[in-house]
Amino acid sequence: MSEARLVFRITVRGRVQGVGFRAFVAREARRLALAGWARNCDDGAVEIVAAGPRGALDALVETARRGPPLARVDDLRQEETSEAALVERRGDVEF
Repeated sequence: MSEARLVFRITVRGRVQGVGFRAFVAREARRLALAGWARNCDDGAVEIVAAGPRGALDALVETARRGPPLARVDDLRQEETSEAALVERRGDVEF
């Protein structure tokens, strides 16, 4: 039996725009075989929606909490969301 597919919405605040954050997260998401997207928000945050097994999603959250070298993560919030979030297509970086 395969592990259930979950969908997480992750919002990251801090110095997360202009530092390669979305590309960093997308590379890790692809490595973890997750589906989803990431985008910059008008308020300076980065929003990530990712779908896959819990273990891979947890690993992505830890990667996002760390961020790339030039980033500074001040706050990270995650919540489970619905499959509908995947098709919002609001992301400017898809994985």
